[in-house]
Amino acid sequence: MDLFNEPVVDVFLYALITAVATGLGALPFFFFKKLTRTWLGISNAIAAGLMLAASFGLIYEGLEYDLGMTVGGILAGLVFIILSQKLLDRHNDIPIAKLSQADATKILLIIGVMTLHSFTEGVSVGVSFSGSLDLGLFITTAIAVHNIPEGLAISLVMVPRGTSPFKAMLWSIFTSLPQPLMAVPAFLFVEIFREYLPGGLGFAAGAMIWMVFAELVPDALEDAHPRTVALTVTISVALMILFQALIG
Repeated sequence: MDLFNEPVVDVFLYALITAVATGLGALPFFFFKKLTRTWLGISNAIAAGLMLAASFGLIYEGLEYDLGMTVGGILAGLVFIILSQKLLDRHNDIPIAKLSQADATKILLIIGVMTLHSFTEGVSVGVSFSGSLDLGLFITTAIAVHNIPEGLAISLVMVPRGTSPFKAMLWSIFTSLPQPLMAVPAFLFVEIFREYLPGGLGFAAGAMIWMVFAELVPDALEDAHPRTVALTVTISVALMILFQALIG
């Protein structure tokens, strides 16, 4: 099979567009740069709500394929992210700008979690294009639009902790680079990737749920009133669900 035939190149380029779209989530921070402690808490709460809704979206998608693999993936993602967090905590010399160890760890964790999530989205793009061009374009467009609030969630964690909006944009795009990289093999070997897709969806969801409740919500509660955090998370979840429904 010619790996450089036109359909393969098209799949790669369309998936690359979805990755670039993630960077659009950082745009608000080019205009609103200074945040008070309360707004830092609200930012963490918004990120938590967006990631929580996204994680359950992944789970529901996985359930359409296979219940056991999805649940197994959730547990595997949970174990993986806990072990990753323990590994990062053992190293207190993480060189990310001039950030504290705690902030650097949180940023690395969210980058890792969202990058894992992007592997499954890349597989979804490739599998969809194996069905038909129209289906592939629809799924690609939906994921590209869906990636914007995910980029916002990443930026909400990074910018208030000292990362520049431009770097947050680049990191957001970086977390989505697995999408074009995974779309091509998924397109070429669709049956293999479709079989393991629910496990990957569950894996990403499990890691994201842990990140929400172990890192983002506790941080939000340190800087904002519990009622404010609860309200913000709930509204963010509702808006993300509405957003997913409208583009789905």
